Amino acid sequence: MTAYKLVVVSAGLSKPSSTRLLADRLADSTVRRLAPEGREVEVTVVELRDLAVEIANNFVTGFPGAGLRAAIEAVTEADALIAVTPVFKASYSGLFKSFFDVLDDDVLTGKPVLIAATGGTPRHSLVLEHAVRPLFGYLRAVVLPTAVYAATDDWGAAGDKYADGLPRRIDRAAGELAALLAGRAPASPALPDQVVPFAEQLAALRV
Repeated sequence: MTAYKLVVVSAGLSKPSSTRLLADRLADSTVRRLAPEGREVEVTVVELRDLAVEIANNFVTGFPGAGLRAAIEAVTEADALIAVTPVFKASYSGLFKSFFDVLDDDVLTGKPVLIAATGGTPRHSLVLEHAVRPLFGYLRAVVLPTAVYAATDDWGAAGDKYADGLPRRIDRAAGELAALLAGRAPASPALPDQVVPFAEQLAALRV
């Protein structure tokens, strides 16, 4: 059975980062949800921190470097994305936006995307709704209903009786992604470009 390709895009700047930690937990929960149904998942993590220079160069030259090209191909071939950004100045990070700016407009069309963000205070949680969700809506992705925001105080906190704790929010969002993937067939592997021998090309021109 062909495995689902799940690509995790993390825009955290430090190592380790809470952004990457949240991304990993969302991916792990999604994989666990699909395992009982015998669904295999191939997870690829794209760390934008490592691609920052290549992303900047791409804007200037119009050509991606090897690392950025591999990341773009992974996103293009993915069955679904988990996209996580830190919050800077009440919005997504510039690095996060820049990566999605270099993608072709139709790469994410119809593709499930689970959005998430991290920040120092709960006051920035609406960034997911007024900035991140519209971005992926513009790219015509299928953005899952549950978005996950993790403030500093959420890590290790059980939450209160009026709001789910972070682990429950992660599981709910991952459950939505797993359910959506389970209803779809994995994308077929991309076929390699066929190389036509020069002699055949020349013969075709003579006909």
